[in-house]
Amino acid sequence: MTSLHDRGRHFPWQRVDGRTSARSRTQDAQVSGPARELLHDHHKGSPHPHHHLKERGSMAVFTVVFAFVAFLLAGLLVDGGAAINARLKAADVAEQAARAGADQIDTDTLRATGQALLVRDSAAVCAAAREIVNAQAADGVRWESCTPSRTQVTIEVTAHWDTIFLSAIGINGTTMEGSATAAPDAGGP
Repeated sequence: MTSLHDRGRHFPWQRVDGRTSARSRTQDAQVSGPARELLHDHHKGSPHPHHHLKERGSMAVFTVVFAFVAFLLAGLLVDGGAAINARLKAADVAEQAARAGADQIDTDTLRATGQALLVRDSAAVCAAAREIVNAQAADGVRWESCTPSRTQVTIEVTAHWDTIFLSAIGINGTTMEGSATAAPDAGGP
């Protein structure tokens, strides 16, 4: 028959090597009931009763590190997505504004020569483009420049974006630039 010690368990009055310690069995026998169970519970299954003290706090460190890494990943996903969205928004608005500017065709030259050129009044070309950009101002899109010629117009805009997660560690939003060039098209076959 195997004893409790042979199965890896021991009583408080026994050492791991099986010899009796200074604490006698009669002292331990005086404690009975639930108090005796509490006295012995911390020894169950462990040949080293204070082994668990070495690992105290290791889960707290792991939890803090894991939470920080999860926070950074969420920041990269959410705030990185916002940055990409701002860049696409700036490019999209610039393209729309350039097309609106390129729609300002000099109809007299078109009828006389069949050649599609922009009107000589560059203010009219830029005003048509600016109207498109101003309609997107609520989304953080701002007008930067308009460079018209008789054959094309180039529009530059910026779109601002703010960080949500990454602002907690000091990374703030910025502006993304977008530019586009469009030329008038007379249409046809």
